[in-house]
Amino acid sequence: MFKTIADPAECQVRSVIRFLNAKNVKPAEIHRQLVEIYGENVMTDGMVRKWVRQFNDGRTNVHYEARSGRPSVVNDGLVAKVNEKNREKRRFTIRMLFDEFLQI
Repeated sequence: MFKTIADPAECQVRSVIRFLNAKNVKPAEIHRQLVEIYGENVMTDGMVRKWVRQFNDGRTNVHYEARSGRPSVVNDGLVAKVNEKNREKRRFTIRMLFDEFLQI
């Protein structure tokens, strides 16, 4: 019996996939081993196959690549300000949030 690892980082799981793929382990066996160590909810068999395909096509990065699109306006400072306003007035509505924080 192996020791299980709860809640692994996604890049950790993808690193294991890359490693086992480099050793020519088949995707179904990679998935079986992942489930054995990380549990049932680690990653689907289809996602393992997708990552194996990407690694076979030359991908080396195990992290998600930055996506284009609208940047997030949410940051720690904004969250702190919203929490402060919420503490000041418990009946803080969405409309009041919009009026107070125009960048949202």
